[in-house]
Amino acid sequence: MSDARHSILLRTIAIVVVVASSFYTLKSETVKLPKPGVPVTLRLAEALPEHNPVTIAMRRFAALVHEKTDGLVTVRIHSSAQFGQESEAIEQVQLGIIDLTRVNSVVVANVSPSMGVFTLPYIFRNFEHKYRVLDGKPGDEVRADLNRVGLIGFDYMDAGSRCFYTRDKVIKSIADLKGLKIRVQPSHITIRMIELMGAVPTPMNYGEVYSALSTGIVDGAENDYVSYSTSGHYEVAPYYVEDNHLSPPAILLMNQEKFKSLSPDIQTAIRAAAQEAAYFEREIMTRANREAKQQMLAAGVSISTIDSAPFRAAVKPIYDEFPSYAGLIAQIESM
Repeated sequence: MSDARHSILLRTIAIVVVVASSFYTLKSETVKLPKPGVPVTLRLAEALPEHNPVTIAMRRFAALVHEKTDGLVTVRIHSSAQFGQESEAIEQVQLGIIDLTRVNSVVVANVSPSMGVFTLPYIFRNFEHKYRVLDGKPGDEVRADLNRVGLIGFDYMDAGSRCFYTRDKVIKSIADLKGLKIRVQPSHITIRMIELMGAVPTPMNYGEVYSALSTGIVDGAENDYVSYSTSGHYEVAPYYVEDNHLSPPAILLMNQEKFKSLSPDIQTAIRAAAQEAAYFEREIMTRANREAKQQMLAAGVSISTIDSAPFRAAVKPIYDEFPSYAGLIAQIESM
């Protein structure tokens, strides 16, 4: 067995053990509503590592919850994918095995399809337009749909703007993508976008990407500067092109039944803490991406810009392939 496969097997076994242990604990306790005044502990799964700005914001969220509930509620952060990758964490929140998870909207769209409108390529004109949409009526409508699948969604966070990076060559035009195997998140929209650009989409969990790039299983991937830097992907894929094809938000999710089991005062405190943490995250993520870009330049990464017009034209058909988004797209484009 290769080292890469052996590593994946070990991670899978570890996740199964953690989930099984958590499920046993959940089942072995009497399920009942928390009593007023009794301390509550909530578990939050985060796939990214401790030093990532998103994880820092989740620690801020935990501190704010503790403060706003006068110490009654403790949020324990389980970072670095201790409960599996984002899709696995969402499922565990739905099942009530864990209470909260912070995830990218690309993955959420597999569970709550309306979220996919925010993952369409080039749907946002710029950062300001993005948050007029997310903090406005379209964002509220999409977030409300999460209730149908047993989830509560809090204020949107930033996940940067995603750009392509490759192992062996600079992407100078859309023609350079033709035939390249590009790692994507497991999402129908993202897969279709890559197909329309002429590349070969290769869905893969985030934790497997470094090995896939280094061994040539994929020719490239796409992400923002922070993830590109903190993951070490720049070491094996040193050609980065700023095409900004996707700018999907992140979101903090909570098990709906668990949230409703808490007192109104605690619910209000959690919502307020989530909002403050989201605004904090947007600020530090923007700053972190600027700093990460400078770090990548210093590390010798080739960074280039590109005319995105041919890319936009190539992926335009995707808008018509999702007629259920027509109303939301019209709202977004008019804002």
